[in-house]
Amino acid sequence: MAQTPIVRVDALCKRFIIHGTWPWSPKKDVDAIVNVSFDVMPGEVVALVGQSGSGKTTAARCVLGLETITSGRIELMGERWDALSEHERRKKRARYQYIPQDALSALDPQQTALEHVIESLTVLGGLAKDEAERVGRDMLGNLGLNERLHALPREMSGGEQRRVTLARVFALQPALVVADEPTSGLDPDRQESVLEDLIENLPEGAGCILVTHDMAHARQWCNRALVMLEGQVIEELRFPDGQPSHPYARMLFDPWGEHDLAQSTEV
Repeated sequence: MAQTPIVRVDALCKRFIIHGTWPWSPKKDVDAIVNVSFDVMPGEVVALVGQSGSGKTTAARCVLGLETITSGRIELMGERWDALSEHERRKKRARYQYIPQDALSALDPQQTALEHVIESLTVLGGLAKDEAERVGRDMLGNLGLNERLHALPREMSGGEQRRVTLARVFALQPALVVADEPTSGLDPDRQESVLEDLIENLPEGAGCILVTHDMAHARQWCNRALVMLEGQVIEELRFPDGQPSHPYARMLFDPWGEHDLAQSTEV
């Protein structure tokens, strides 16, 4: 029996209206996403890859309903998602979680690591405070934060801040995790560690969308990658064996090699 996709995106389009500097300045339509379609199956990690402005973050935010789509269709767990009101979505949001790029700005400066997780479990998960504290301690311990339970965000390193955002999400046992550049600003060693924590702590059967500009990370940690350029998916790669054929995708994988290819073509 065929599995139901965690995510099904069909012909997604997103257009922004950009207002000019002055009230009388003409408005400008910008197509951020153009006819994008993809699925995420249970247990699958799919990367949206591309340089800044390619549309990958906008596409990911549209999936969760954090951006209103212009046209197309989005289903989560077989249910039409884009057609729901925010009131209807709010009751289901614990199942579909977002890991932001800027961990520090996502954390309350007055809450400790443990308090952040307890709040998520009581407000979104509906747990009693005692049970939420037990689950929160276990989750933070799994992420190597046993000694940092009572640390405030300003007292944590960048990697620790990101692990708190992971703990808040994973404690809820979501069916879908959307991670938007979760290693941004970290040094390479911490990037690998955070990605390992992200992938290895995904709930069983959960789907994941990883937004990244780093093709090496996509190849190492994901089942597939959708390469985006100017709001469109220009190539899909299946890992570990998939190799890019589009020149833009090859450049993302091997910037120096593509640079050499471009020079040789000009000659």
